[in-house]
Amino acid sequence: MSVAYAEELRGKYVDEIDTGMSAVFSKTVTETDIVLFAGLSGDTNPVHLDEDFAKPSMFKGRIAHGMLTAGFISAVFGTKLPGPGCIYLSQSLKFKAPVRIGDTVLTRCTATAVDKEKGRATFSTIATVGDTVVLEGEAMLLVPKRPK
Repeated sequence: MSVAYAEELRGKYVDEIDTGMSAVFSKTVTETDIVLFAGLSGDTNPVHLDEDFAKPSMFKGRIAHGMLTAGFISAVFGTKLPGPGCIYLSQSLKFKAPVRIGDTVLTRCTATAVDKEKGRATFSTIATVGDTVVLEGEAMLLVPKRPK
């Protein structure tokens, strides 16, 4: 891969990120998403896959994997802000409400602290379905420094 091509792909350098910057990702969860995630992750808990099993549960029906929803946070970081080249260091998660097939999840990540010397940025992470917060947390990322 050429240097020019790599430059076209890269996200923001740490010196381009300021507190308050944010980006979003939106995804409507489908049956296919849940089945594929179960296959990829190995999490075949029937609360995600079997309506008859899930109906008497506290959720009254099937729900998406919480980590599928958390993956939408990674989509923001890896494709939008900071974008390609950043690396996850940590993520805290609080699952607040279930996500169901057909729900559109809006995930927003907002920079809350930037350490330009260390090349690290901290973000608040929140996912909503309509007005309902379904997931919230905080992430720390390693963000590339501008080459000298």
